[in-house]
Amino acid sequence: MNNTINFEDVKLTDAERQPCEVWTRVMGYHRPVSEFNRGKKSEYYSRKCFEEDKAVMHLSLEGSCGCNCELAAAE
Repeated sequence: MNNTINFEDVKLTDAERQPCEVWTRVMGYHRPVSEFNRGKKSEYYSRKCFEEDKAVMHLSLEGSCGCNCELAAAE
């Protein structure tokens, strides 16, 4: 018996879809983004996500990244 679902074969109409609500942590508690005012939504969408791989690479360059960061200024 094969219980594998091929998701390419699954087709949903718009009526069958359910909206996804995005939550984020603000001031120590979680809140849905849909409840934010216009200014807070703008701030949320302009955020940059932390990427560990980029940070490790940045540190391994020993300040020669050319971004004028504190690491580069120390040398």
